[in-house]
Amino acid sequence: MKNRSSQKHFTPLTLWRGVGGEAFLFMLLLLSSSPLLAQPKKSRVTTASGTTTQKKATGTKPASDRAALMFPTSDAMPEDVVWRRDIYRQLDLMKDSNAPLYYPVEPRGKEQNLFTYLFRLFVSGRIPAYQYKLDGNESFEEKDKADARELLERYSIYYEEKDGKVSVPESDIPSAEVTRYYVKESNYFDQRSATYKTRVTALCPVLMRGADDFGTEATPYPLFWINYDDVAAYLSRMPLMASNLNNVTNMTVDDYFTMNRYEGKIYKTNNLQGRVLANYCKTDSAMTKEQKRIEQELEDFEHRIWHQPEVKDSLDSIAALQNAGKQGKIKAKKEKTSSRRSSTSSAAKPKSGGSSAPRVSARRQRR
Repeated sequence: MKNRSSQKHFTPLTLWRGVGGEAFLFMLLLLSSSPLLAQPKKSRVTTASGTTTQKKATGTKPASDRAALMFPTSDAMPEDVVWRRDIYRQLDLMKDSNAPLYYPVEPRGKEQNLFTYLFRLFVSGRIPAYQYKLDGNESFEEKDKADARELLERYSIYYEEKDGKVSVPESDIPSAEVTRYYVKESNYFDQRSATYKTRVTALCPVLMRGADDFGTEATPYPLFWINYDDVAAYLSRMPLMASNLNNVTNMTVDDYFTMNRYEGKIYKTNNLQGRVLANYCKTDSAMTKEQKRIEQELEDFEHRIWHQPEVKDSLDSIAALQNAGKQGKIKAKKEKTSSRRSSTSSAAKPKSGGSSAPRVSARRQRR
């Protein structure tokens, strides 16, 4: 039999001495915390029967659209700019400058107009659209999102529904009736880059219905607001033919709006009273005059940024006064000299009314 006294017993104290105090303590902490580290996160889920179960969190996120990753756009407008003015314009797509947004009216191969593209993105759920309110102001909050099915029923647009998804055939998209757009643009001065910019921030397609052969004008129906930041990535990959003379699609819709190639009349500005121009411009001439005045204000502000008159100090003003004094003395001296010359010449010239000295002529006598 082995002597019990010769057997070695490993107690915590012997391990402490043999391994080392700090290493032994680290091992104990690691063994005690390993179950906690290996335990996945759980979330409580309430079932239909009312019982509460625990579900492991997968940590997955909804897949983002590739357009926002593959086609980056320009930076958003900073929130802390020192000056900004928001302008609302009405774009008539029948004008040549805005016609690239309207044609082709019906999809032709890969070519389509802007409304067809936006309408498909909205109905398919790839971009959100927001309700057009009675005051005409846009709101990009969650509670103001527009429902595709409700909008289609309101404007009698035929749609098909399958497996809870809504789709509209190409022939039923009312792209030919959308002949206007409301565009909100922000004119601002960015003090960080010292640049003056004009940037489109919102789009609103307008449905024009009710025109007939008897001269009745079409009634505008604004459909929805779209935040330009939500759709900029898609517009960056939509080609656009911007000229009748050059049929090459050498720009995109995002380039078209970024370079401000559109042309539209101002119908509203952001003001303290929240009024549109039609509220205080009672005649067409008054409306045109007010639009020109606002356009001139924008041009004057941009002109003052880059052509600000130089500020002169007191020394410059003193030098200017001294130069003015010298110029005045020189001018007075010239006037005095000219007056002397005129008096001398007048004295030497005989008067026409008085007698003059007889003229003496010497003739040669012939021999």
